[in-house]
Amino acid sequence: MVESIPEMTMKFTKMEKFEGIDFRHYNKKMHFILTTMKAVYVLTTPRPTKVEEGVVETIGEIRRRQKWDNDDYICKGHIMNGMSDALFHIHSEPLYAKELWDTLELKYITEDVSSKKFLVSDFNNFKMDDSRSVTEQYNELLGIYGQFKMHHMNMDESIVVSSIIDKLPPS
Repeated sequence: MVESIPEMTMKFTKMEKFEGIDFRHYNKKMHFILTTMKAVYVLTTPRPTKVEEGVVETIGEIRRRQKWDNDDYICKGHIMNGMSDALFHIHSEPLYAKELWDTLELKYITEDVSSKKFLVSDFNNFKMDDSRSVTEQYNELLGIYGQFKMHHMNMDESIVVSSIIDKLPPS
């Protein structure tokens, strides 16, 4: 059975809100939704321009521009609706969906990559010492590992256990 756009939109609201972490996951879901709605083209196609002053516009040109404007509005609305309230307020300025999308890609893909690099570095360079309790340091290390899962970075459990054992203080 083929669903109507309003039915698809209702299901869209069930999508988890983008909180600023794992943009690639949000990107894929949003791209699928916008493709399904046949509006994703506004992220790659410039807005049709008005003809020069004094030249009569055809009805086809007017309709193309109006369709693009409507699809852009739908895209921007869905992209914004997919964000957490905090991000919604931060990114509500761009006029067009493409500007918004480019801003999100630039900011959050770069942020995801750099935060993952720091996580790996933090985990690899973590050293336990005798000045603090082993339990406290173990919990700190588990916190770093928990962030791995949050970023969908998988690490074999045997490697995690082996790494933690290697990080235990000599005592």
